[in-house]
Amino acid sequence: MAKGTKSKAERKIYRDPLTNVKITQLTNYFAHSYHLYFTNNGWYDHNSKLLFGSDRNNCTNLYSIDLNSGEITQLTDFNREQKPGIQGTFINPTKLEAYFIVDTFIIAIDLKSYDEQVLFQLPNGFKFSNLSCTADGTLLCFGLTEDLTTSINSNLSGGYVGFTEMEAARPLSKICLLNLKTGEVKVVHEEHRWIGHVNASPTKPNILTFCHEGPWDIVDHRIWVLDIENGEKWKVATEGDMKFAGHEYWHADGMTIGYHGFTQTLERKDGKFLGSIKYDNTEKEEFDFPYQNMHIHSKDTEFIVGDGQQTTAYHGEFYQDCLFLWKKINGVLEGPRVLCKHRSSFHIQQIHVHPCFSPDKKNILFTSDRDGYGNVYLAEVPIFETLPLLNEDKLLVK
Repeated sequence: MAKGTKSKAERKIYRDPLTNVKITQLTNYFAHSYHLYFTNNGWYDHNSKLLFGSDRNNCTNLYSIDLNSGEITQLTDFNREQKPGIQGTFINPTKLEAYFIVDTFIIAIDLKSYDEQVLFQLPNGFKFSNLSCTADGTLLCFGLTEDLTTSINSNLSGGYVGFTEMEAARPLSKICLLNLKTGEVKVVHEEHRWIGHVNASPTKPNILTFCHEGPWDIVDHRIWVLDIENGEKWKVATEGDMKFAGHEYWHADGMTIGYHGFTQTLERKDGKFLGSIKYDNTEKEEFDFPYQNMHIHSKDTEFIVGDGQQTTAYHGEFYQDCLFLWKKINGVLEGPRVLCKHRSSFHIQQIHVHPCFSPDKKNILFTSDRDGYGNVYLAEVPIFETLPLLNEDKLLVK
């Protein structure tokens, strides 16, 4: 099928069997479909459309869904041999243009005409990390990491094979800025550490976060901030007392960084926490809770969603396959309350749940292979207090 091809709506609505929350399944195809990575906004055209990736027709391509009609449009036309990084697509915040990686190239696509343009070719001996765009829409930020695939067996998208070995190898990594007007590329930071998750602030054009990739309890420090105007970098959310944080993301204000983590004793990883902090290391908040998450997301410090990986049994069942919500009430983080079951396997990166709030915070976007194939879902967010509340003895409804 060619770019611009339109398909009829695939969506259907059902009620979650545990909470009765309304869920809209946006895609329904015998191949994996998935939304963009949780740090990347997928909504555009006044939030009326949503980007997603899909492997339909035995090829990976970028698609758009009209959230009013449900109609699906194919935006790219790659063949089976090409390897596009569709899940990492990033939309320019100032115009209808998006960016993604295909094989050794960074590509720009016009979201109205679907025209594509090659912006950058990968230099020999390196691999790409993720893309993001500065708040003023002028610079594309991305990472380059020394290619060690000939010496380290790795499959990071399928079970994190080679994850520890990559961190230990201390590959040369660079953070680059591509000027979208002139095409000039500038290296603003480099070091012999595995750098990942280069995420530009959504409101401050000179600020981005990056991480030292690897197991959180092994790296020297996970979350870093870089001022791209002067090259200054610094740690944020400094850990202490054997506390380790990660999966950082920007709140909507572009000033605050959200994260989650765990504490560790000599015997085991025992405590879990949710946190947020301003990029200048002020206004730090952390809340302890007994449940593990793969990822969390929020637009602010008041309302948080997580993909629920705790394994404590309730009424003979396990609720590790649920989406959880937390809400700050009078300075106290209440919850978790169960939003719905996601039932995803997390088998590969494309079908990680990666829950995230819609721009108006009325829905949670997530991916699940609950029926065998990955599909994209929107769960309606009801009044927080009406959702089931978990405690250590039973599942309550308040």
